[in-house]
Amino acid sequence: MDPLIVSAEFAEPVQSALEALRRDHFPAHRNFIPAHCTLFHALPGEMEAEVLARLALPEDRRARIGPPRFTGRGVALAVEAPGLGALRAALAREWQPVLTPQDRQGWRPHVTVQNKVAPEVARALHAALLAGWAPLHTRVAALRLWRYRGGPWEAVIPAAA
Repeated sequence: MDPLIVSAEFAEPVQSALEALRRDHFPAHRNFIPAHCTLFHALPGEMEAEVLARLALPEDRRARIGPPRFTGRGVALAVEAPGLGALRAALAREWQPVLTPQDRQGWRPHVTVQNKVAPEVARALHAALLAGWAPLHTRVAALRLWRYRGGPWEAVIPAAA
């Protein structure tokens, strides 16, 4: 079975602002999913029912987005969300035996707004964002579950209507 991805999205109007940044700066031929913060990159596909049973928004849903981070070939916005971090840590402990090396390493929550571009393009966006950056204060609005289909992601938990 294809692996599962767990992500978080944010409350409006911040989610729309993140979407706009991603639409403007993420390569269009790779931009298939909404702006998000990934909690887990590749859980075993066979765990779908278990993952669905454990996904619930944390009580503390506060989130602070930014500052921008240069990633070499892109730009990400740091995410500080204590409740989301606590949820992720608890699930990581529970699922430790099945975590991939990527999901076992330290979690650095972020929203990627640009990826897989030339380093000079990424540096320019990073400098532009950093020059006028003010933190975005919001809340975690939703947790989403996706199935990785070898490139595209397929929603298991679709966006709220």
